[in-house]
Amino acid sequence: MKLIRASRILALPVLSTLLLAVLPAAAQSKLSPLAAAIDQEISNAENSFVVAAEAMPEEKFGATPESLNISGSEFKGVRTFSAQVRHVAADNFAIWAPLTGKPEPAGINAPGGPPEMKSRSEVIKFLKDSFAYSHEAVKNLTSENELELVEFRGNKVTRISLVILALTHINDHYGQIVEYLRMNGIVPPASRPRKA
Repeated sequence: MKLIRASRILALPVLSTLLLAVLPAAAQSKLSPLAAAIDQEISNAENSFVVAAEAMPEEKFGATPESLNISGSEFKGVRTFSAQVRHVAADNFAIWAPLTGKPEPAGINAPGGPPEMKSRSEVIKFLKDSFAYSHEAVKNLTSENELELVEFRGNKVTRISLVILALTHINDHYGQIVEYLRMNGIVPPASRPRKA
Protein backbone atom coordinates (compact mmCIF):
# COMPACT_ATOMS: atom_id res chain seq x y z
CA MET A 1 0.00 0.00 0.00
CA LYS A 2 2.85 2.38 0.89
CA LEU A 3 4.41 1.62 -2.51
CA ILE A 4 1.21 2.62 -4.32
CA ARG A 5 0.90 5.83 -2.29
CA ALA A 6 4.57 6.69 -2.95
CA SER A 7 4.18 6.09 -6.68
CA ARG A 8 1.13 8.40 -6.73
CA ILE A 9 3.12 11.13 -4.99
CA LEU A 10 6.00 10.71 -7.44
CA ALA A 11 3.58 10.79 -10.37
CA LEU A 12 2.15 14.21 -9.40
CA PRO A 13 5.07 16.30 -10.73
CA VAL A 14 5.01 14.36 -13.99
CA LEU A 15 1.25 14.80 -14.32
CA SER A 16 1.53 18.52 -13.51
CA THR A 17 4.17 18.97 -16.18
CA LEU A 18 2.02 17.19 -18.74
CA LEU A 19 -1.03 19.27 -17.86
CA LEU A 20 0.92 22.50 -18.20
CA ALA A 21 2.12 21.40 -21.60
CA VAL A 22 -1.41 20.93 -22.89
CA LEU A 23 -3.21 23.83 -21.20
CA PRO A 24 -4.02 26.72 -23.53
CA ALA A 25 -1.57 29.61 -23.59
CA ALA A 26 -4.17 31.86 -21.96
CA ALA A 27 -4.37 29.69 -18.86
CA GLN A 28 -0.59 29.49 -18.52
CA SER A 29 0.03 33.20 -19.04
CA LYS A 30 -2.99 34.40 -17.03
CA LEU A 31 -4.34 36.26 -20.08
CA SER A 32 -8.04 36.11 -20.79
CA PRO A 33 -8.86 33.94 -23.82
CA LEU A 34 -9.63 37.14 -25.76
CA ALA A 35 -6.33 38.80 -24.79
CA ALA A 36 -4.41 35.61 -25.61
CA ALA A 37 -6.00 35.40 -29.06
CA ILE A 38 -5.27 39.05 -29.79
CA ASP A 39 -1.76 38.76 -28.41
CA GLN A 40 -1.17 35.93 -30.90
CA GLU A 41 -2.45 38.14 -33.73
CA ILE A 42 -0.08 40.90 -32.61
CA SER A 43 2.77 38.36 -32.71
CA ASN A 44 1.78 37.27 -36.21
CA ALA A 45 1.70 40.86 -37.46
CA GLU A 46 4.94 41.66 -35.63
CA ASN A 47 6.78 38.69 -37.11
CA SER A 48 5.76 39.62 -40.65
CA PHE A 49 6.27 43.36 -40.35
CA VAL A 50 9.58 43.42 -38.47
CA VAL A 51 11.20 40.86 -40.77
CA ALA A 52 10.03 42.81 -43.83
CA ALA A 53 11.33 46.09 -42.38
CA GLU A 54 14.68 44.49 -41.58
CA ALA A 55 14.95 43.21 -45.16
CA MET A 56 15.47 46.75 -46.49
CA PRO A 57 19.18 47.66 -46.39
CA GLU A 58 20.34 50.93 -44.84
CA GLU A 59 21.19 52.51 -48.21
CA LYS A 60 17.61 52.00 -49.45
CA PHE A 61 15.79 52.82 -46.23
CA GLY A 62 14.96 56.32 -47.51
CA ALA A 63 13.59 55.13 -50.86
CA THR A 64 10.26 56.16 -52.33
CA PRO A 65 8.69 55.19 -55.65
CA GLU A 66 9.36 58.78 -56.74
CA SER A 67 13.05 58.59 -55.83
CA LEU A 68 13.27 55.36 -57.83
CA ASN A 69 11.92 57.25 -60.88
CA ILE A 70 8.80 55.12 -61.07
CA SER A 71 6.45 57.16 -63.19
CA GLY A 72 3.09 58.34 -62.01
CA SER A 73 1.86 61.46 -60.29
CA GLU A 74 0.27 59.30 -57.58
CA PHE A 75 3.77 58.72 -56.17
CA LYS A 76 4.61 62.39 -55.59
CA GLY A 77 5.17 63.12 -51.91
CA VAL A 78 4.56 59.60 -50.60
CA ARG A 79 6.34 58.44 -47.48
CA THR A 80 9.80 56.97 -47.62
CA PHE A 81 10.22 53.34 -46.56
CA SER A 82 11.67 54.61 -43.29
CA ALA A 83 8.70 56.94 -42.74
CA GLN A 84 6.28 54.06 -43.40
CA VAL A 85 7.93 51.98 -40.68
CA ARG A 86 8.19 54.93 -38.29
CA HIS A 87 4.48 55.71 -38.89
CA VAL A 88 3.40 52.17 -38.03
CA ALA A 89 5.50 52.22 -34.87
CA ALA A 90 4.14 55.61 -33.76
CA ASP A 91 0.56 54.57 -34.38
CA ASN A 92 1.11 51.26 -32.58
CA PHE A 93 1.89 53.32 -29.48
CA ALA A 94 -0.99 55.76 -30.08
CA ILE A 95 -3.66 53.17 -30.90
CA TRP A 96 -2.82 50.78 -28.05
CA ALA A 97 -2.28 53.50 -25.40
CA PRO A 98 -5.99 53.91 -24.53
CA LEU A 99 -6.15 50.23 -23.59
CA THR A 100 -3.52 50.89 -20.92
CA GLY A 101 -5.53 53.73 -19.41
CA LYS A 102 -2.51 56.01 -19.77
CA PRO A 103 -1.62 58.67 -22.35
CA GLU A 104 0.62 57.58 -25.19
CA PRO A 105 4.31 57.66 -24.25
CA ALA A 106 6.05 61.01 -24.61
CA GLY A 107 7.96 61.73 -27.80
CA ILE A 108 6.01 59.29 -30.00
CA ASN A 109 4.74 62.13 -32.22
CA ALA A 110 1.98 60.02 -33.82
CA PRO A 111 1.04 59.55 -36.56
CA GLY A 112 4.39 60.22 -38.22
CA GLY A 113 6.78 59.33 -35.45
CA PRO A 114 9.77 61.38 -34.33
CA PRO A 115 10.97 63.23 -37.47
CA GLU A 116 14.55 63.33 -36.20
CA MET A 117 14.66 59.53 -36.17
CA LYS A 118 16.44 58.73 -39.43
CA SER A 119 18.80 55.77 -39.10
CA ARG A 120 17.65 52.27 -39.93
CA SER A 121 18.72 50.95 -36.51
CA GLU A 122 16.78 53.67 -34.64
CA VAL A 123 13.63 53.10 -36.70
CA ILE A 124 13.79 49.30 -36.33
CA LYS A 125 14.28 49.65 -32.56
CA PHE A 126 11.31 52.06 -32.40
CA LEU A 127 9.23 49.50 -34.33
CA LYS A 128 10.21 46.62 -32.02
CA ASP A 129 9.53 48.75 -28.95
CA SER A 130 6.07 49.59 -30.32
CA PHE A 131 5.22 45.90 -30.65
CA ALA A 132 6.44 45.23 -27.10
CA TYR A 133 4.12 48.04 -25.99
CA SER A 134 1.26 46.46 -27.98
CA HIS A 135 1.72 43.13 -26.21
CA GLU A 136 1.72 44.88 -22.85
CA ALA A 137 -1.40 46.94 -23.67
CA VAL A 138 -3.53 43.93 -24.53
CA LYS A 139 -2.83 42.05 -21.28
CA ASN A 140 -5.89 43.32 -19.43
CA LEU A 141 -8.38 43.01 -22.28
CA THR A 142 -11.31 40.71 -21.51
CA SER A 143 -14.68 39.88 -22.99
CA GLU A 144 -16.12 41.86 -20.08
CA ASN A 145 -14.31 45.13 -20.90
CA GLU A 146 -13.90 44.92 -24.69
CA LEU A 147 -16.93 47.17 -25.27
CA GLU A 148 -15.92 49.81 -22.72
CA LEU A 149 -15.48 53.24 -24.24
CA VAL A 150 -12.06 54.87 -24.18
CA GLU A 151 -10.79 58.18 -25.55
CA PHE A 152 -8.92 58.05 -28.86
CA ARG A 153 -8.05 61.15 -30.88
CA GLY A 154 -10.96 63.14 -29.51
CA ASN A 155 -13.57 60.39 -29.88
CA LYS A 156 -15.06 57.75 -27.61
CA VAL A 157 -14.47 54.30 -29.10
CA THR A 158 -14.65 50.76 -27.80
CA ARG A 159 -11.52 48.91 -26.79
CA ILE A 160 -12.19 46.19 -29.36
CA SER A 161 -12.49 48.76 -32.16
CA LEU A 162 -8.96 49.92 -31.32
CA VAL A 163 -7.74 46.33 -31.53
CA ILE A 164 -9.30 46.02 -34.99
CA LEU A 165 -7.86 49.39 -36.05
CA ALA A 166 -4.36 48.50 -34.82
CA LEU A 167 -4.24 45.13 -36.57
CA THR A 168 -5.75 46.33 -39.86
CA HIS A 169 -3.44 49.37 -39.84
CA ILE A 170 -0.35 47.18 -39.48
CA ASN A 171 -1.52 44.87 -42.27
CA ASP A 172 -2.32 47.79 -44.58
CA HIS A 173 1.18 49.17 -44.20
CA TYR A 174 2.72 45.72 -44.42
CA GLY A 175 1.33 45.54 -47.96
CA GLN A 176 2.86 48.91 -48.71
CA ILE A 177 6.34 48.06 -47.44
CA VAL A 178 6.24 44.80 -49.40
CA GLU A 179 5.74 46.90 -52.55
CA TYR A 180 8.64 49.15 -51.54
CA LEU A 181 10.85 46.08 -51.11
CA ARG A 182 9.89 44.77 -54.56
CA MET A 183 10.47 48.19 -56.17
CA ASN A 184 14.00 47.99 -54.77
CA GLY A 185 14.60 44.51 -56.15
CA ILE A 186 14.18 42.75 -52.80
CA VAL A 187 11.99 39.68 -52.49
CA PRO A 188 9.96 40.05 -49.29
CA PRO A 189 10.97 37.43 -46.71
CA ALA A 190 7.47 35.92 -46.61
CA SER A 191 7.65 35.29 -50.37
CA ARG A 192 11.03 33.57 -50.32
CA PRO A 193 11.18 29.78 -50.68
CA ARG A 194 11.32 28.04 -47.34
CA LYS A 195 14.43 26.08 -46.53
CA ALA A 196 13.88 22.37 -46.08
